[in-house]
Amino acid sequence: MFDWFKKNKHPEFWKHYMSLFKHKEQLTFNNCRFVVFDTETTGLVPKTDRILSIGAIALQENTLFVNDTFDQFLQQTHFNKSTVEIHGIIKNGSQEKLSEKKAIEEFIKYIGNSVLVAHHAAFDIAMINEALKRMGLKSLKNKTIDTGVLYKKLANSSKKHVNLDSLCTEFNIPPQDRHTAAGDAYITALLFLKIMSRLKKERRISFDDLFRNNQRRGLL
Repeated sequence: MFDWFKKNKHPEFWKHYMSLFKHKEQLTFNNCRFVVFDTETTGLVPKTDRILSIGAIALQENTLFVNDTFDQFLQQTHFNKSTVEIHGIIKNGSQEKLSEKKAIEEFIKYIGNSVLVAHHAAFDIAMINEALKRMGLKSLKNKTIDTGVLYKKLANSSKKHVNLDSLCTEFNIPPQDRHTAAGDAYITALLFLKIMSRLKKERRISFDDLFRNNQRRGLL
């Protein structure tokens, strides 16, 4: 009885989001909508740090959709001066900002049941999940792909620590707008497409192969 009452107290956007996962569609490379995203944060501890901005771009069938993007700054309740020189987001900047609650709501509406892609995804997912937890909601249900782990599936991958800068160099991706959420999401989307292209040239892979990960990797 209590679980039923609690479930029905959830906001409408969350009820709709959860309903998208009730009927599982057989995903393929062609019908899957991937959302590549990144967060800029006040630090690297999900439980105590906060999201400053979220950037994302969608792709399907090897095509990036530049008109299907998400780029939002969040109102700052926490401030860490030491990270400003990395992401450039100051507390009282001129960007239009949403509350954490509203920004997360809009992000959930944007991603739907898409497969999420991020570089060292565990950290970005943890930041979103902590924000959801503060809203009294459960964790994300989307399937997730980590481009750092995906890179390790390549036959000639030799790097032990695969940061985004080194992979940009290897795959000849210009690091434009690096350390902005929208910029890093776009860079990661290009990286994802290039890794996928190389993987498919090396061997035949199934859609499920993208989610197999036998080793845990660091977040940074």
